[in-house]
Amino acid sequence: MTLALLFPGQGAQHPEMLRWLDESPQAQPALARMASAIGADWRTRVADADWSERNSIAQPSLTGLCIAAWNVLEGQLPLPVAIAGYSVGELAAYAAAGALEGADAQRLAVCRAQAMDRCAGTASAGLLSVTRIAALDVEAVCARLGLELAIRIGPDRVLVGGASDVLDSAARELIGRGGECKRLRVQVASHTSQMEPAAAEFAALLAGTRWSVPRTPLVTCFRGRATRAIDDLRRDLAAQIAHTVQWQRCLDTLAERRPRCVLEVGPGTTLARMWAAAHPEIPVRSIDEFGSAAAVVAWVRESRAD
Repeated sequence: MTLALLFPGQGAQHPEMLRWLDESPQAQPALARMASAIGADWRTRVADADWSERNSIAQPSLTGLCIAAWNVLEGQLPLPVAIAGYSVGELAAYAAAGALEGADAQRLAVCRAQAMDRCAGTASAGLLSVTRIAALDVEAVCARLGLELAIRIGPDRVLVGGASDVLDSAARELIGRGGECKRLRVQVASHTSQMEPAAAEFAALLAGTRWSVPRTPLVTCFRGRATRAIDDLRRDLAAQIAHTVQWQRCLDTLAERRPRCVLEVGPGTTLARMWAAAHPEIPVRSIDEFGSAAAVVAWVRESRAD
């Protein structure tokens, strides 16, 4: 009778996301910090993709919303058996596990976005989703074209990072081979070697941040393994910025803990759908599918019942 948590990454934002947080007192400190970072009018501006998809907006807003949501839910749900965060979602995951204070995680989200933007400069780059082709075949194309595998999601689903024009060439070739390709709402080549200066800058920031041993294990993107060791958590959180995210391994590691149900804590349903595809025997929902915290709690309790 256990619960596992997933915290989503960049691109999950949408205008109607988690409106019930606006009326929740426990959510207000995190929402206020978020508004201070991105503007008090964020709720009305989020529909503007040119604004909301910027790293400087997307990463602090996503982190703030996820932390606000968990602050509302935490006292009503059991201690999770394990927690994983997808890309920048690791910051909220670390806060939920108690490894970082929520305010520090939100501050770090701002710093992370700034470091990645400085690293990217003015070069046009991004991420390409590739499905229906074996990951090994996609890797071969990447090696030939100078692209990198950014995120492993499944045996035939990956994200590829690199320069925009090269991503376009790769997409044409992979579609010709029967694949499905889609550019993501991300403007930098996250989780590739292009981000190594940003990872180093972020590692220095993490070294000066206060840490605590987490209450529950965290499954890190960099290795896809569960740990409560602070040195490992600190290293992995920085390293994932410039290395392939092992998301498929993260999901499998969570499944090995035998959760009775899984909850995606944040806007969108991307991770819930990934979980359902990988481990359909374990129920999963996103909190964005519910209209209140009470409805989320009721579903978890029902899913955990004998």
